[in-house]
Amino acid sequence: MSTKALAKGSLAPGPVPEGTIRLYSMKYCPYAQRTRLVLEAKGIKYETINVNLLDKPDWFFEKNPLGLVPVLETSSNQLIYESPIACEFLDESYPKRRLLLADPYEKARQKMLWEHFSKVIGCIFKISMARKASEDTSKLEEEFQSKLGYFEQHLAGAKTQFFGGDSVTMTDYMLWPWFERLDAFSLTNFLDDSPALKTWTLAMLKDAAVKATINDNHAYKRFFELYMQRKPEACD
Repeated sequence: MSTKALAKGSLAPGPVPEGTIRLYSMKYCPYAQRTRLVLEAKGIKYETINVNLLDKPDWFFEKNPLGLVPVLETSSNQLIYESPIACEFLDESYPKRRLLLADPYEKARQKMLWEHFSKVIGCIFKISMARKASEDTSKLEEEFQSKLGYFEQHLAGAKTQFFGGDSVTMTDYMLWPWFERLDAFSLTNFLDDSPALKTWTLAMLKDAAVKATINDNHAYKRFFELYMQRKPEACD
């Protein structure tokens, strides 16, 4: 694993070793964390190359023309990017401990939850930006609470510990990185009116893949502060 994020002017990594999959990541990126969670949960042998997203090396655009992480690279030079696509690729390519539900309808329902959650992600960043600009966030916070309520109702109505049943599935990993960061964004109080989600977060903290990929709140706060200043050292 590259500890320091590779930046402009760095040499491109060599070939991916046989029997290994490579993840191009950035250690504070929640989208990349989705992929790391799946790799850990499925026990896949992988190596990580961290990329500086504020000073991207030219060679990285050959891996993903969009210039975003995560990107998976196989020893056969296959490249897969976008976190939901990368996670599904891993689940299908490594069938041990399947994380996606087998029933087509239930799988579709889970993916629709992912789409709903994209609106939650948007709220988190809008609130953070508004607070930094000392703007009124009351309406944004109401919207955030409302969108969280959709997931609270879903989980409470299912009467299961996790979103796909009584064990962790793909949807739990797709949502988790942003719940892990709620404290860093000073948003944990919004779980006070969501007992099912609060119980879910406590259960997720016991998951082995979550434990293997978690960062502390101080690191996230430092990253966000430096990132907002567009300082490349944020990614290290």
